[in-house]
Amino acid sequence: MNGMDGTHEGLFPLPEGGAPPVEVAPGAVHLPRWLGAAARGELVTACREWARPPAGLRTVRMPRGGVMSVQQVSLGWHWYPYRYVRTVADGDGAPVKPFPRWLGEWARRAVAEAYGGVYGDAAAFGAGGSAYDVALVNFYGPEARMGMHRDGDERSAEPVVSFSLGDSCTFRFGNAEGRGRPWRDVELRDGDAFVFGGPSRLAYHGVPKVRPGTGDPARGPSSGRLNVTVRCTGF
Repeated sequence: MNGMDGTHEGLFPLPEGGAPPVEVAPGAVHLPRWLGAAARGELVTACREWARPPAGLRTVRMPRGGVMSVQQVSLGWHWYPYRYVRTVADGDGAPVKPFPRWLGEWARRAVAEAYGGVYGDAAAFGAGGSAYDVALVNFYGPEARMGMHRDGDERSAEPVVSFSLGDSCTFRFGNAEGRGRPWRDVELRDGDAFVFGGPSRLAYHGVPKVRPGTGDPARGPSSGRLNVTVRCTGF
């Protein structure tokens, strides 16, 4: 695999411990330990390359002046509140880095295994119709948080797929009506995948807590958390 030029050399993630998928809400499925050790290492290496300038890791400023505690880099399309463009319009102005085809293949496979495992139908909730074309790579330091929000800037209803690396976190998955309850807290760990589509596609979700020092010690005691969220814009 080469995370920089979008090619693929046959490496696919495989469930490391055989943990079954867990339905968190209709259309929202947790895949514990889905990325094997080799795939986790490849994805971390790719994230480090993507983080380099130009069009590298940046701090996101919200329209009302607030600054996100999570740093971010985009692939395929550049996201900033609340739109997609082809250049880092709120940063160095460079063209966005390409979206790697292999990452879309990983996402498609995660959807198939999540929905096939829970619902017996890999195409549940209309999944599988369009190609994935954008990813947001989020870096969480020890004190970083993500407020309740929903991924609503895409035209496509394809499921969102999230891959977690490094420190574990509390992932709060709510409902499509608003930021308040009911919600369910899920612990996402190094190598987990999470899929949400269908009736959960526009559910509010966030990260209220990261647990420093819980990641792979081979990557250092203060490696932080990486989250790679793969989406289909439908543009």
